Amino acid sequence: MDIDLAAADHLLTTTRSVRKRLDFDRAVPPEVVERCLEIAIQAPTGSNSQGWHFLVVADPETKRALADLYRRAFDRYASVPQVPHFEAGDPRAGQMRGILSSAAYLNRRLHEVPAMVIPCVEGRWDNLSVFHQAGAYGSIFPAVWSFMLALRARGVGSSLTTLHLMYESEAAALLGIPAEMTQVALLPIGYYTGQRFKTAGRIPARSRTYWDAWGRTR
Repeated sequence: MDIDLAAADHLLTTTRSVRKRLDFDRAVPPEVVERCLEIAIQAPTGSNSQGWHFLVVADPETKRALADLYRRAFDRYASVPQVPHFEAGDPRAGQMRGILSSAAYLNRRLHEVPAMVIPCVEGRWDNLSVFHQAGAYGSIFPAVWSFMLALRARGVGSSLTTLHLMYESEAAALLGIPAEMTQVALLPIGYYTGQRFKTAGRIPARSRTYWDAWGRTR
């Protein structure tokens, strides 16, 4: 089967973190979430471990409790200046104000999102080597990204957030997540408003790509 490269490239280059454009009033059907998760688990997984688990939260009180944890983390995060210095012409320089504004907006309204999805992976590796950490995260984040792409293809926006992990143990207690599971993110999801997404300004890949040795360009 031939792949429509234009459609694939458009999906890959315009899938964004959706915060201000989330539709807080339109429910996302469970069937849509389940279908996207079935697609997600076709992603690569280290040693065929398939250790992924996904906790979908739609209960209003549980969402509010998670949002409270998130806000506590956001306040800690925001108390330290987060804007790095960018050189003139760096595309990141002009983007930070909008990113910080949309992050603050999501923080205020997180409890209103139609659903939250918390991806988890089996095992704990707090004190393990980079080798083991890379294998563990590499066995869940491809599925998370595939889930986000599948959602986007169906008109559902999402955002990969990690702030609540400052209080991972409290979130685990709230949700009944077993001690041997590691939470890796919290994805607020909802249909998005508007029709179009643009490509983002990025540092060109060629300026960060090396051949055969660090710093050697083609």
